[in-house]
Amino acid sequence: MARLITVAVVDDDRMLLDGMRAWLGGVPELDLTATAATVDELLASRPGTELPYGEARYEAPDVVLLDLVLRDGSAPADNIRRLLDSGSRVLMISTVPDRHRIIDAVRAGADGYLTKDNDLPTLVAAVKDVAAGLGAHSPELAFACAHDDGPAAPRLSPRERQVLLDYASGLTLKSTARRAGITVHTAKDYLDRVKAKYRQAGRPAYTKIDLAVRVREDSLEGG
Repeated sequence: MARLITVAVVDDDRMLLDGMRAWLGGVPELDLTATAATVDELLASRPGTELPYGEARYEAPDVVLLDLVLRDGSAPADNIRRLLDSGSRVLMISTVPDRHRIIDAVRAGADGYLTKDNDLPTLVAAVKDVAAGLGAHSPELAFACAHDDGPAAPRLSPRERQVLLDYASGLTLKSTARRAGITVHTAKDYLDRVKAKYRQAGRPAYTKIDLAVRVREDSLEGG
């Protein structure tokens, strides 16, 4: 039996959160573990395993559905990075297909972008793709990428960059993970994110050789 995909939703629209609970509650493959009005609230909710002395360990959901603009004034890019650092993948949701904001979200590390007028099957398919490391390739995202006039190099987190450079230099995945002090599974997850970002930038990199070429093209070795 396939493992459930855990999902959280961050949105300051209470009606939308109620709707998401009803929608996702009926999808057997997904498990909605938390909803919150802000990223601060989600990360402070501390669901999960009880630890000694009354503390609890935050268990990051597989995918966070994140509203692009929240009323707390938080920057979308900062919200995305914080969620990525916590261990989740991020699917942006918004009321409008603003191509500049879409590109900024992808460069910050979001794995996809959907407008809120999509139906449930589209949302579920996007969540599954994001959880699998494939990214959510919506029409909105495709249009934004096709009309992007910004720099072509995707924005990588420091850990993504480290794993990319070590792996592309010729190290095995196991050696790359050991050098970064992470598990092989986590190292592969970082590489999947790197590949997804290059794919969304219109510069796919499927193999180690492709990744090495991207490193040279973007002058990552010395930067």
